[in-house]
Amino acid sequence: MSESPPATDVLIVGSGAAGLTAALNLADRFKVTVLAKGALNEGSTAWAQGGIAAVLEPGDTFDNHVEDTMVAGAGLNDRDIVEFVVENAPAAIQRLTQLGVPFATEGNALHLTREGGHSHRRIVHVADATGWAVQEALQRAAEAHPNITLVPDQVAIDLATSRHEQRYSGAGNVWGVYAVDRGTGRVTLYTARATILATGGAGRTYLFSTAPRGATGDGIAMAWRAGCRVSNMEMMQFHPTCLYNLEVKNFLITEAVRGEGGRLINPTTGKRFMSYYDAERMELAPRDVVARAIDAEIKRYGLDYVHLDISHQPPEFVKGHFPNIYEKLLGLGIDMTTQPIPVVPAQHYTCGGIVIDRDGRTDLPGLYAAGECTESGLHGANRLASNSLLECFVFGEACADHIAAHWDSLPPVPVIRPWDESRVTDSDEEVVIKQNWTEIRRFMWNYVGIVRTTKRLERAQHRIQMLTGEVADYYGHFRVTPDLIELRNLLQTAELIVRSALHRHESRGLHYTLDYPQTAAEAVDTVLVP
Repeated sequence: MSESPPATDVLIVGSGAAGLTAALNLADRFKVTVLAKGALNEGSTAWAQGGIAAVLEPGDTFDNHVEDTMVAGAGLNDRDIVEFVVENAPAAIQRLTQLGVPFATEGNALHLTREGGHSHRRIVHVADATGWAVQEALQRAAEAHPNITLVPDQVAIDLATSRHEQRYSGAGNVWGVYAVDRGTGRVTLYTARATILATGGAGRTYLFSTAPRGATGDGIAMAWRAGCRVSNMEMMQFHPTCLYNLEVKNFLITEAVRGEGGRLINPTTGKRFMSYYDAERMELAPRDVVARAIDAEIKRYGLDYVHLDISHQPPEFVKGHFPNIYEKLLGLGIDMTTQPIPVVPAQHYTCGGIVIDRDGRTDLPGLYAAGECTESGLHGANRLASNSLLECFVFGEACADHIAAHWDSLPPVPVIRPWDESRVTDSDEEVVIKQNWTEIRRFMWNYVGIVRTTKRLERAQHRIQMLTGEVADYYGHFRVTPDLIELRNLLQTAELIVRSALHRHESRGLHYTLDYPQTAAEAVDTVLVP
């Protein structure tokens, strides 16, 4: 049976940039509960090295930022949403500064760096650890607010909807979530008049990913099961430059290294190779172009990795701009001031997700979403560097504003059925979870990666169909555990990615298929309806 904590006004699932921004914008008027899947700072926000894009220098304009975003997104973006986010960026930076985020400065102004796909320097940053500084500032403010309750180690199982009411209303409302406590194994029913999903992306669907361990597509899978549409799930971004090291997994080498002059070198030929793939933009081409170029070089020459070299820059410049990366690599025996860095592409960002509008509303009454778990229309077919944290701040605030403005029209929470464990037992076969988890990530990497074919996608789909029955049977017979919940969500997310990829008969942005190499004249979203 589930426990029920004290009632809250607004429930937020996720304690990263989107979730905490929403919480801080609501807390002066409402009681807010924020659930974290693990520790409060374990999400993707803290891992973001690069920075936040905003038009802040005199030579730059909103139109420039909008155009760069549309070009990177291969025209699949919603221009109205892009304009909305871009125009709200400077105010978001100002609020973060007020919260104490120590952005790098040059003289009396913020220091702006440049990243791939940007026509101007417009990336504000905290050296090469922006996300960590942002997470710390937001968390500090949330912990200090009397109306915000932060609850770590709560793994959300499913949304509590109208079908869980004791007297079913059929209205399709969302009233909160059921979540299992990592420490006790007990399931708790958290209810609220408004629920915000800020659960991050689905990077762990892939074998190689820069995403944290918990990025298993939970919000996307829960929203889909509850009845929300998802869109553009095939648009999975691969970061071109993840450190190649067999001991250290998932260490990202920020785009800003290329922005400050880093060159990509083929270790066999000793030559720069981006001129063969994008002679004009070279290393500053958008991520999909650079990732495919590295993938092609690796396959053509039978390499394990390529080199990223910034050793031609003065040592003080390198150490000053990238202190954390420098120290980390030095500990692994690589001096980036004198040696090249071995890099490979890795899954990095989920551009598709739960369909939301400008206010962060989903298809279900009472349910909002913000950040990487959503498809807002900002990123299109490929996310422009440093637009991700920005999206979290703008849509976290948008959700909060809409909830506050429409609070009186949100119905009170009805009586929801508690979680029922009367017909299940403890699992005696945990190895099944580990085996299936590994299998999903491996076939997604091999069949649904940077370059795709219909045959590979169909192979992946066939494996998913076989595993779906197995996982459903396991879920139906045994008590839920965090690993089982994540496996169920991983499989559901993989199915949505593959189905979306098979649906798109063109190559656009991050979706590149050898069977349909041309880009269609019209950019159309892939929308899946439950």
